[in-house]
Amino acid sequence: MAMTPRAMEVLSKSNVAFLIESGAGVSAGFPDLEYEQKGARITAGRAEVFAGSDVILQVRTAGANPEGAGSDLRLFRSGQMVIGFGEPLNAGPEYAELAGRGVTSFAMELIPRITRAQTMDALSSMATIAGYKAVILAADGLPRMFPMLMTAAGTITPARVFVLGAGVAGLQAIATARRLGAVVVAYDVRQAVREQIESLGAKFVAVELETSQAEERGGYAKELGEDFYRRQREVLTSVVEQQDVVITTAAVPGKKAPVLITRDMVARMAPGSLVVDLAAERGGNCELTQPGRTIVEGGVTIRGPLNLPSTVPFHASQMYSRNVATFVRHLVADGSLSINLDDQITRDTLVTYSGQVIHPRVREILQIPAEEPAKGD
Repeated sequence: MAMTPRAMEVLSKSNVAFLIESGAGVSAGFPDLEYEQKGARITAGRAEVFAGSDVILQVRTAGANPEGAGSDLRLFRSGQMVIGFGEPLNAGPEYAELAGRGVTSFAMELIPRITRAQTMDALSSMATIAGYKAVILAADGLPRMFPMLMTAAGTITPARVFVLGAGVAGLQAIATARRLGAVVVAYDVRQAVREQIESLGAKFVAVELETSQAEERGGYAKELGEDFYRRQREVLTSVVEQQDVVITTAAVPGKKAPVLITRDMVARMAPGSLVVDLAAERGGNCELTQPGRTIVEGGVTIRGPLNLPSTVPFHASQMYSRNVATFVRHLVADGSLSINLDDQITRDTLVTYSGQVIHPRVREILQIPAEEPAKGD
């Protein structure tokens, strides 16, 4: 749900009125009555929300909503604004249509990772949930317990967990696995995160490779050359074969996920071991991953879950809606929406504006020639 009753309070002083689609929050634990008690008007259906709103708040919009994007696009009118996750670096055509309809669009996954934007960082919010839930999936599917136990039948040794990638999802996976009592090791191409990994009680896997330039502007992992990944896989093979659980989280925005776990690595893992691939939506970090499916290869289970935050809808909605509400408040000046292209947060998240695709990377994807950006209001 893109807006919860509690998150509406963030905008209570910004002269904002809410139209809520009837039943939209029920599956996440937010009944219509709670919205009405906060002053929202409940509409009979989706079309009424689009017809009566200046700003549409969604969880998944444009290219991130392949099932419903087409029908939603027909409901937009010129001058409207839409805010949500939209996969802009993978869904250029949908944004071209939004631009053609005169819709201003913001993509929440493009929020820059700078200090003043932390409360708007929806991508980190969802990654937190995904990292947590990945460990829960692993614990549920592993034919052994996570913690070390001293029992009358002898000592039960702890599960061994390897987390690849120490972004927000990876760090949350490490913390959750440690809380469950596993012995955790972790790896990231960015040597700078070693301290964070070790502060959570995990051991950092050191790979002596040239990893400068492994992080791009904005704090996201950067895609590296295939030669780098080949050498990296050689080093990591000996670590993977010792693990009961491998959780992979390495993704590069707008790119296919790098293959970190090869078929050969999986073959070296003990039967009963398990891989949870959080990069499944980007093709997967494991060579054997099938997005949206659970398979077994040589006794090793490989899970490729999609949209894990949706499996924890209450807290996912709670976190996301607070990010969205804070972002909307950022756009409000003197009681009305204002698009200031001199502001980094606004500029970096704006995809379509004034009938054009304005985001440089999306323009490149659509092969639109570079030109002077439109001036903000």
